[in-house]
Amino acid sequence: MIIVLHNTVKVSEKEHIVEYLKSKGLTVREIVGEKETVLGAVGSIAMDSRQIELLPGVAQVIPITQPYKLASRELKKDDTVFNVGPVKIGGPRVCVIAGPCAVESREQIITSAIAVKKAGAVMLRGGAFKPRTSPYAFQGLGEEGCKYLKEAGELTGLPVVTEIVSPSDAEMMRDYIDVFQIGARNMQNFELLKKVGSMDMPVILKRGLSATIQEWLMAAEYLLSAGTDKVILCERGIRTFETMTRNTLDLSAIPVVQKLSHLPVIVDPSHGTGLRNKVLPMALAGVAAGANGLIIEVHPDPDNATSDGPQSLYPEQFEKLMCDIEALSPVVGKEITRIPDLRHQAMAASVHDSKISLKDSKPRAVFQGTKGAYSELAANTFFQGTDVEAVPVSKFKDIFKEVLSGKSDWGIVPLENSVAGSILENYDLLYLYPDLRIIGEIKVRIRHNLLARKGASAEEIKKVYSHPQALSQCTEYLEKNGIEAVSFFDTAGAASYVSQQDDLTIAAIAGVDAADYYGLDILAEGLESNPHNYTRFAIIAREDMARSIDDCDKVSVVFSTPDKAGALSGCLSVFSEYGLNMTKLESRPIHGKPWSYMFYVDLELPEDRSIFDKAVDKISNMAEDFRIMGLYQSK
Repeated sequence: MIIVLHNTVKVSEKEHIVEYLKSKGLTVREIVGEKETVLGAVGSIAMDSRQIELLPGVAQVIPITQPYKLASRELKKDDTVFNVGPVKIGGPRVCVIAGPCAVESREQIITSAIAVKKAGAVMLRGGAFKPRTSPYAFQGLGEEGCKYLKEAGELTGLPVVTEIVSPSDAEMMRDYIDVFQIGARNMQNFELLKKVGSMDMPVILKRGLSATIQEWLMAAEYLLSAGTDKVILCERGIRTFETMTRNTLDLSAIPVVQKLSHLPVIVDPSHGTGLRNKVLPMALAGVAAGANGLIIEVHPDPDNATSDGPQSLYPEQFEKLMCDIEALSPVVGKEITRIPDLRHQAMAASVHDSKISLKDSKPRAVFQGTKGAYSELAANTFFQGTDVEAVPVSKFKDIFKEVLSGKSDWGIVPLENSVAGSILENYDLLYLYPDLRIIGEIKVRIRHNLLARKGASAEEIKKVYSHPQALSQCTEYLEKNGIEAVSFFDTAGAASYVSQQDDLTIAAIAGVDAADYYGLDILAEGLESNPHNYTRFAIIAREDMARSIDDCDKVSVVFSTPDKAGALSGCLSVFSEYGLNMTKLESRPIHGKPWSYMFYVDLELPEDRSIFDKAVDKISNMAEDFRIMGLYQSK
């Protein structure tokens, strides 16, 4: 049953409820969601729900109708999301696990780990124990294989996954691995499920060869009831009458399971098809169907593999697949998971903690454009007084990729200009990268200047280069002086171009920093028609890099609404009800859902955080999708 608690429940009341349920022989699990806090109580004891409803702090008791209680979406409405080391599983992410079917040697698994890490995999798979149909086939290296896996994982920074066959191996294996895998043949080995579930470690549960979806979820229930709350379901193909493929990969199971259960679901197209030329299209089909990840067999020499060589990808095939997944993911509202560079992560901590001092490289803040751009000015201003290095990239999307991967520690993202309006591409990117958070904000005064090579004069300038927005903001000056405007990709890039030309009749419109960096003279200052010209920049970081700020004064949220009259006004009225000042509202279409929109809202955060928390509780129940993009201090 589900026990829904009042929002005002006291800690003592909650503890009393839990103890009461346990005294009746029930297993109790607390689930804190975005919308409510509930207790899940399961067991073989039948109880009158009215006895529980009378307890102080209980709002409602709801029976779970499905035979799988803890795995049911009835118990937990929000998707389960959890970490395996630095890797986050679940939600709008595509987590790619890769490696050979079997660990054959130390050299083979290390070579495989380096190859899949380079291509973009975030976890390493490899079988140390191999249950085989034939007793004469290679059965794996056992504990020795586990040792090789651990070494390869530590060398590359990849968490490792391997299959467990016998309950007696569980204690030994936990010292070497990060994730247990229950193979298809053992899906209903209930003693194995109970033992692995009691280890309090993540588990990948593969669907049995002929298992129904309900049987699969009941197997997951064994794991959950034994103690673990980190279960990943894996569709790997089922046995049907078809003989042209090794199995029939049931991708229709993905949306079905996601409706029935809150657990993440991944796909194994390698076992699902049995042939490497079928793995690539079916892996992409799995992503398109909504899978939270893929587990792919990759071998440095598939032709000589001891196990499943025909279905194992060559490293170059896997690298191409990762590129295709990266291109497909945003189309279906997904984000490919990247593993952070722990070296950069440690360096970034030095900015926040003076006790840490790493001298081999500076922490990085990445911005779009070239040296001397206004974005670089924003970075240098925000991180003034630290040794953070501002590094340019060519595209806005590259900022998000760099920060997500850990190659850079922060990103400087322009969101809106007081004259030209919002930079819509970046609002879309904030939504597509849910593992990134806004951790700060800064407004920069945009002051446009006429820059030219030394020896030039303002009267001689016939043509000026700059970003289209900068040109439009200086139209009055350009028309007055009869100067031709030429669009360029970037203001600082235009300054760089002018500095390389042997022409005293051309100029660039850019900032003072660009003039200094490229050695140009400032012929005229303040060309903009509107002196109130500011650009607001967001500072983004990985979720695990964000620091809590006690004196934060601003919050950014995003949500969608049901398709019914008054849905948006109802959500916005919550902010007014709780006295939250809304400073920004932006709408963007949801990709793949014509005429559906996400709404981005910036709010001033009250000193009493409980007011904001109450507003979040209320609007979360009204909105279809609600996410806090960042709590931060505005500068």
